[in-house]
Amino acid sequence: MADECFRHPRLAAVYDRLDPDRRDLAPYLRMAEEGGVRQALDIGCGTGVFALLLAGRGIDVVAVDPAEASLDVARGKPGGERVRWLHGDATALPALTADLATMTGNTAQEITEPEDWRRTLRGIRAALRPGGRLVFETRIPARRAWEEWNREATYGVTEIAGAGVVESWVDLLDVSGPLVTFRWTYVFAADGQVLTSDSTLRFRERQEIEAALAAHGYVVEDVRGAPDRPGREFVFVARRPERAR
Repeated sequence: MADECFRHPRLAAVYDRLDPDRRDLAPYLRMAEEGGVRQALDIGCGTGVFALLLAGRGIDVVAVDPAEASLDVARGKPGGERVRWLHGDATALPALTADLATMTGNTAQEITEPEDWRRTLRGIRAALRPGGRLVFETRIPARRAWEEWNREATYGVTEIAGAGVVESWVDLLDVSGPLVTFRWTYVFAADGQVLTSDSTLRFRERQEIEAALAAHGYVVEDVRGAPDRPGREFVFVARRPERAR
């Protein structure tokens, strides 16, 4: 199930303004352009920022997300009619022959249950054409990003047209092995409403991810760093082989 920050209509409506820095998408966009991608699958598309960037370049885009409120925001954006928006996840996709599948914004870490992760990898592989690629990012566990997830480091005040002033911050709730749980708090000055959104992420080691990809029929072509966050994230590039193994 999607987190409240994506499912609640009031939070989904302000999400882009609260997280406006999307430099992380530039490498994915370059890969699509340089690879001559004709059809792309954007998994965990949220409010559609990346899907719309792809569609604006003439790429046929299928975008899927479990949060209907976020999809409503995406559909209402300029160019939204160019994208095929699906409510759901990668475990139940229509027949596709995608050249590229992406999970941006650490979407892969939001899939916390091992069986859900396996089903996701199987679903994506089935949606890729032979030779198609899966690209996604995940935080490096050794960097212990959660140590910076506290009010002092994350507190912000944002003025949003139509919504007014919104205060936001994050608090770390629990660290249990590879699972990290935290809570975002949002305060709307216009009427004093306080909304919270709890999230749990799974921090996987590089070897664990490579083994899972291989077990589900992918060839790992590259594991690189994220240009906008050097030393903090892995970016995996995996390919569905041209021939079944």
